[in-house]
Amino acid sequence: MKVVNLVFQVFFLFVIISCLIYNFTGYDSAFEADQNCHSFLSSYDNIYGKYGCDHDTETHQWILYESNESKEPAKIIKKFRYKFL
Repeated sequence: MKVVNLVFQVFFLFVIISCLIYNFTGYDSAFEADQNCHSFLSSYDNIYGKYGCDHDTETHQWILYESNESKEPAKIIKKFRYKFL
């Protein structure tokens, strides 16, 4: 019985720590994340349009990326996660 209790306590502690990390990291809104992404974007020399910000609605984040001229996937520079709840 003590092992079950210990496992439950560890699981409960993990859930609480996960919730705290989620609430204290990330931006409060999509607008804040968008503004920060575009702020970082302005620090890059974007003459040829290689850099950009895109909104990913599935993962609730804005992504600063560098596109390649070849048909390879874009390189992700930074992610700006926001809270959706």
